[in-house]
Amino acid sequence: MNKQMISVRQLTIIVMFFSIGTAILILPASISQQVKQDAWIATFLGILLSFLVVKLFILVGNITPNFTLVESYENILGKYVGKLISLAFVLFTFFAAGELLYYLGDFMKSSVMPETPLAAFGIMFMIVICYGVYLGIETFARSAEILFPIFVLIFLLFVIFISPQIDINNIQPILETRTKPLIHSILLFTSTFSFPLIVMLMVFPASVNVHKSSSKGIYIGIIAGGIVLISVITLAILVLGASNASQMSYPSYAMAQRISIGNILERIEIIMAFLWITTIYIRTFMYFYASVLGLSQILKIKDYRPLVLPMGMILIAISLIIHPNIIHSNKFSEEIWLPYSFVFAILLPLLLVVVAKFRKIKSE
Repeated sequence: MNKQMISVRQLTIIVMFFSIGTAILILPASISQQVKQDAWIATFLGILLSFLVVKLFILVGNITPNFTLVESYENILGKYVGKLISLAFVLFTFFAAGELLYYLGDFMKSSVMPETPLAAFGIMFMIVICYGVYLGIETFARSAEILFPIFVLIFLLFVIFISPQIDINNIQPILETRTKPLIHSILLFTSTFSFPLIVMLMVFPASVNVHKSSSKGIYIGIIAGGIVLISVITLAILVLGASNASQMSYPSYAMAQRISIGNILERIEIIMAFLWITTIYIRTFMYFYASVLGLSQILKIKDYRPLVLPMGMILIAISLIIHPNIIHSNKFSEEIWLPYSFVFAILLPLLLVVVAKFRKIKSE
């Protein structure tokens, strides 16, 4: 299969969408539950911390710029250890994709179409994902470019329409949170916002047409994604209040339900849901693409496309059993995801850097 390439602009847009991901749905509730009205502060500090995380990813990518992360594991750590860690990484991305399918299904079933079976949403969404992965990263990147201006327009309209309902008293008093909950919220935000970007090493910089400016594209992407998230989380506190936001499963959707312009423009929350469906689509695609491509590289299969359909069918089944209910899902996100993702996003990349330095494999 011919190697597909994407531009730096496309990489930037993908990183922005990917970093937002499910965070736009679940983080306003989980962070405000811990730090109340100081959630915006935790978000801002989490974005700053994410720059260090991304710097580590860029360093790893530049060590072996012509290889994907899975290929780098084997190239740097050796055949057997590299394959074992690569397989663990593939499972990590595969199960993460299944969890996103669950999130989408639960959101659609609980908030939009309660009479529709959960499996129906997973099947329909997975058909789109599988088709996109089958066509390749170039086609996917073009679709992200098309979605970008639509996303920006709807997001700006969302901010403008919800602004009249802002109550500045909801964000006071400032800095009332204790240090321990604040630190935990910062780490929780970072684990959802920037830790998953390790998946981008399956396309960065090996599949980017201009290596030198690709790092800049990643930084611009997380800045744009960070602006969107800090805006949504701050608005959730200002409009709903910290207590209400912390008790809702999807506070940002609840905000959209409150939009009313002159008793004419009402009930437009399903249009706003386009924002969240877009970001979940981008992140699910990248997780699934990384798992399919990674498995094909472990098995030394030149064309990954025969794996797309069977792995897609398995993923639908996983999405139906990965969480029994939303309570279990929230508990996993708040207690398990941080240490689980820390292994793949921080520990293993640091291992690659140390071993590469020991073996004198220099960054390019």
